[in-house]
Amino acid sequence: MTNSPSTRRHSVVDVPAASAAPATQRRAELLRLLAQPVIVVLLTVGVLVWALRRELSTIQEASLSAGNIAAVTWQHVLITAAVVAIVVAVAVPSGTLLTRPRFRRFAPIFVGVANIGAAAPAIGLIVLCYLVTRTTGFWVGVAPIAFCSLLPVLRNTILGYQQVDPALIDAGRGQGMSTVQVLRRIEFPLAVPYILAGLRTSLVLAVGTATLSFMVSAGGLGILIDTGYKLRDTVTLTVGAVLAVSLALFVDWLGALAEQYLGPKGLR
Repeated sequence: MTNSPSTRRHSVVDVPAASAAPATQRRAELLRLLAQPVIVVLLTVGVLVWALRRELSTIQEASLSAGNIAAVTWQHVLITAAVVAIVVAVAVPSGTLLTRPRFRRFAPIFVGVANIGAAAPAIGLIVLCYLVTRTTGFWVGVAPIAFCSLLPVLRNTILGYQQVDPALIDAGRGQGMSTVQVLRRIEFPLAVPYILAGLRTSLVLAVGTATLSFMVSAGGLGILIDTGYKLRDTVTLTVGAVLAVSLALFVDWLGALAEQYLGPKGLR
C-alpha cells in the first residue's frame, strides 16, 4: 500500500520539527552557561559598590572590609568543598556497591537513611551535632551539611547504574571483560551524567546550608547575615545574603559545566 500525498507531506514536515527541539534546547543551555556567570559578577560587584559607597559606621566598616568579606567567603568555599568531597567519597562508592547483586537488598536502607538527612532541618542537625560532640568548629559545621546533601548523589548514582542497558553489559562480558572491567569501562562511564546531575544539586544545597555553619563557629557568609540581623544593619545583611546567592549561582554554573563537558563524549 502506498502512502497518500498528505501522509507523505506530514512525515516530511515532522522530521525537522523533531530535530529542531534538541537544537533549541542546546542553544538555551549554551545561553544560560554564558549568561549565568555574568549575572554572578553583576550581583557581586553591584552589591559591593552599593554598600561601600554609603556612609558606614565603624561596625559596618569592620564587617564590610575587603579582608573580612574575603575571609568569610573563603570559609564558605572551604565548607562547600569539604561537604562535596565527603558526599562524593561516601555516596558514589556506596551507590556503586548497592547496585551489585549481592548488596541490592540493602539499597532501601541506605536510601532511607539519606532521606532522613534530606528531610531533617539543617539547623536541627547542626545543633544536634554540637550537642553530641560538645565542640564547635569547622568539622562540626561540615558533617551535618554533608548528611543533608548526601541523597541526590546517592540516589542518582544508583539510578545511573540502573539505566545502563543490560545488552551492553552482556556485550562487554561476551568480549571477555571481567566484572570489574565492565564496571570501569561500561557501567560507570554511562552512569557519570546521572552522578554529575546529583552532584550539582548537592553543591547548591551545600552552599545554601553552609550559611548556618556560623552557629558552631565554622565561619562562612552566614556571619555577615547574622551580624546584620542582630544589629538591624540592613547593609551588612544585604551584602551577606546577595553574596551567598551569587556563590550558589556560581557553584550551580560550575556544576552545569561539569555536566556539559565531563560526561562521556558520545552522550554530550
